[in-house]
Amino acid sequence: MSECAVICGLGTCLPERIVTNEDLAASLDTSDEWIRTRTGIHRRRMVAPGTSTSDLAVSAGQAALVSGGQIADFVLLATTTPDRPCPATAPEVAHRLGLDEVPAVDVAAVCSGFVYALGLAEALVRAGACHQPLVIGAEVYTSIIDPQDRNTAVIFGDGAGAMLLRRGHREEPGAIRAVELGSAGAGSGLITVAAGGSRIPGHAQEVPREQRYFRMEGPEVYRQAVVRMTSSTRSVLDRVGWSPSTVQAFIGHQANQRILNSVADRLGIDARYRFGNIAEVGNTAAASIPLALADAAASGRIRPGSRTVLTAFGGGLTWGSAAVTWPDVVPKCLPPESPPAFRSSRVDRQADAVPTDPAPR
Repeated sequence: MSECAVICGLGTCLPERIVTNEDLAASLDTSDEWIRTRTGIHRRRMVAPGTSTSDLAVSAGQAALVSGGQIADFVLLATTTPDRPCPATAPEVAHRLGLDEVPAVDVAAVCSGFVYALGLAEALVRAGACHQPLVIGAEVYTSIIDPQDRNTAVIFGDGAGAMLLRRGHREEPGAIRAVELGSAGAGSGLITVAAGGSRIPGHAQEVPREQRYFRMEGPEVYRQAVVRMTSSTRSVLDRVGWSPSTVQAFIGHQANQRILNSVADRLGIDARYRFGNIAEVGNTAAASIPLALADAAASGRIRPGSRTVLTAFGGGLTWGSAAVTWPDVVPKCLPPESPPAFRSSRVDRQADAVPTDPAPR
């Protein structure tokens, strides 16, 4: 039997605050009907002031560890909204989970981030680089959205989801059978926050408003998402020898209900097996797929052994799909972790005591 990564735990974290379409309509030129008919979204979650991506990631990660009943030896955090530009957020998340000194890295593939991180984790397991990686998708998207932009403010929400993997075999329920990834950098300008990097530093004088917030070219993004997610899903199904008619759970990145329906229609996947929760949580970017998976598993709509396909599309442009057989896991949910108290830049006294090399003479 060939070895692969197997799903053994699933955890989520959603902020308590619910923002309805009516709430947004009070300050934007929009309405509940306009939002619902164009996106399928009814409400979304928003973090409390002072809550960051790492706070959500820690809670979701802890929930996944509890669900799986095991510890992790590698942490991959998919996010578009890290706590700060430097350093990466994943090492702090690992530390707060009690996983000191394990490898930890951020994965930046925007809304495709969770599938990218899942593919990397699966490859690490097969290569023997780790045995039990923890994959987290966490976002505080409301921190990069222009509250005055009707086209984006109504779509995005905050949240986190996590998946614990272990080394196993392809014949097991929970096995990740195949992952397919792709990118097209020529379209990098379609989904972007222009300022804040080395090209347009965030501290630059008089950075225009449109460059400080998230922007996307809606019609072209819609077209690209449908084409790329459909093609990617077909590719991964071909690799595992599944026909669309045998898929028992189809979960796409929760970006727009019309996009999801269009992709599933093109693939010929039965409406009974299309699962999602965009109506309740909106677009949570890298967190959307694990949040939708947990929702479907908790409600009993996805059952152990089900042939399951995940697919996503995001900025970069990036996309990816995965084929898995669903495991017998019970998702766990935890509230956002409290932000940590102020920490010194020194790691600990023991580290401070390590002698440094003498100065050259």
